[in-house]
Amino acid sequence: MSKSFNKVNTNIDLDLFTIKAEKDSKEKVIKKTNNPIVKIDSFDDMDSRNIQIGHALKILNQQWRLSGLRPRTIDSYNYNFKRFVEVTDVEYLHEINNEKIYQYLSSFQNVKDTSLHGRLKQIKAVLSKCHDNGWYNSKFWKNIKIKVNTSVKEATTEKELALLLSLLDKSTYSGLRDSIAILLLYKTGIRIKTLGALREQNIDFDNMLLKLQGEIMKAHRPLILPLDDEMCTLLRELISINDDIRKEHREKNDYIFLSNIGVPISNTVSPSNLIAKNLWVYSKKWNLKNVNPHSIRRLYAQNLVKRGADINLVSHALAHSNLTSTSIYLGLNPNTVAKNLRDFL
Repeated sequence: MSKSFNKVNTNIDLDLFTIKAEKDSKEKVIKKTNNPIVKIDSFDDMDSRNIQIGHALKILNQQWRLSGLRPRTIDSYNYNFKRFVEVTDVEYLHEINNEKIYQYLSSFQNVKDTSLHGRLKQIKAVLSKCHDNGWYNSKFWKNIKIKVNTSVKEATTEKELALLLSLLDKSTYSGLRDSIAILLLYKTGIRIKTLGALREQNIDFDNMLLKLQGEIMKAHRPLILPLDDEMCTLLRELISINDDIRKEHREKNDYIFLSNIGVPISNTVSPSNLIAKNLWVYSKKWNLKNVNPHSIRRLYAQNLVKRGADINLVSHALAHSNLTSTSIYLGLNPNTVAKNLRDFL
């Protein structure tokens, strides 16, 4: 039998895993101030006709790192742009034009519009940075667009989450850990990668708060979220069990969500983490229509609105950089907005 199903000794109240569809109290969210802007050193002006793409990328990578761009994003920019260079056979920046961009996009066969749009967006991001550095006089690429038919992704339902929690075997470590993770996603709306990066220092049990530093947040801005009594009880129990697992496997860390051998879940599965993978497995195993980290996050956002939070508060709670992203999570569309605004005329 797989170690992931090792039994754990716990007297935890299983009623704590009950999803409550209605909740009268409003959740309050506090967002801290932005991180200070990091200034980068200036570099000599260069003639764009003499700038080799390889040299330009070295400068861009330095700028991206100093500005705090995530390593994963930087790697993605580099990978996509280097493929662009290979396909178009360009060596200098001045050789890049709209024809070359279309040549690159045409090199993809049987690729969805959304994927093609993503590749174009990254090419534009690199070229825009070149423009910011003064290497291009104009953004000649701005009118190149890929039409994408987007559909609003649905939130999961409390019924689906309740069913999943009832099916997980909480007498096993993996079942208990995943159940607590699902409830934490549901009650705080944090991203799955942030969940995987949580450490014991992020839990303020005295004040019942989840304190998130900027380095584990997508937008690099710290955030404080409230926790309820039930969530604190579950997290205390998980931390206690984690101590035994780490001791057994001689691991030294203070992460909240671990694998069955005591290593952080963020080190187990790429590109996200073990719990994200498990949610996908559970949805297939038990034929759950819409259970994944993003759908749970959307449910959290929609529940905040149902309980009286305005869109600005929801945006802060989700750590969004703009209200457009929040509107998408709430499933708002122009027709709905127009209909609701009519009441204020």
